[in-house]
Amino acid sequence: MKVLLYTKDYETVKESGVGKAIDHQIKALTKVGCDFTLDEKEDFDIVHINTVFPKSAAFASKAKRAGKKVIYHAHSTKEDFKNSFILSNQIAPLFKSWLTHCYNKGDLILTPSEYSKGILETYGLKRDIEVVSNGIDLDFWQKKENDRENFYKTYNLDPNKKSIISVGLPIKRKGIDDFIKLAELMPEYEFVWFGKLNPSVMPAEIKKLIDNAPENLHFPGYISSDELRIAYSGSDLYVFLTHEETEGIVLLEALATKADILIRDIEIFEKDYVDGKNIYKGKDLKDFREKITGILSGALPSLVDFAYEIAKAKSIENTGRKLVDSYEKVLKL
Repeated sequence: MKVLLYTKDYETVKESGVGKAIDHQIKALTKVGCDFTLDEKEDFDIVHINTVFPKSAAFASKAKRAGKKVIYHAHSTKEDFKNSFILSNQIAPLFKSWLTHCYNKGDLILTPSEYSKGILETYGLKRDIEVVSNGIDLDFWQKKENDRENFYKTYNLDPNKKSIISVGLPIKRKGIDDFIKLAELMPEYEFVWFGKLNPSVMPAEIKKLIDNAPENLHFPGYISSDELRIAYSGSDLYVFLTHEETEGIVLLEALATKADILIRDIEIFEKDYVDGKNIYKGKDLKDFREKITGILSGALPSLVDFAYEIAKAKSIENTGRKLVDSYEKVLKL
């Protein structure tokens, strides 16, 4: 059995969660010894596609005509497309139709969580859907000595202030507006948002908020995984204010580095994440502000060791084994 990981669109998505998912699949298959290639000119039995661009869908059709099996990985939904870019809400119904068209080209559909599977099951898809976490490389995402010193020095942060970070595209769905408001309300802390978006597709309201952000809020843009590991480890708190996710790779990264974490209380996080037990949650700005103060003052105990158990359950080795199981299953169809 040989698998082609389709990466023709990788450069377009490498700074997104889909790009990270592809990176994780490469690591996962390498760790479990699965025979795979990134070269579509090589012979293969199965193609695993993560992107929904026209050429991705066309390649799926081409592979099926050649008698190859196709696995389509459903990272995107209409729900997590909304509140993202200019006109994204208006386009969302058409995007759902396109997703359905793409995903139905697979002999099997994979998706990162039970939550996203539940959404996809309302789309009228004609294929089985299986859940495989994007996984996390526990060996890489580890705290190291001098991370805090390096983090503060790299971004010229005030060493006398505690720091709060978030990671993702600076869009409403990811909670960039609430992050900016928190920075305004809490000038005693340094805030850093990692991630970038082309201003030409950024809604005017979000662009205005970013342009008028307070001095204690920094926007370094997109950074490498090595730099991001230092940021998780060197900062005092990671906040994930997203309104909608199919899994949330950046959250898994933060969990793996044993960062203190605050997340928005939304449906996808109901099952594995328990407020006050293995993570802290908030529903609105008032909650976020109170929890941030409690965590950073020490009034709320650190939950990092309990949170780490979630990351362990989603190790990249487990992901690799589940991918291989899915590949073997699809070959028998």
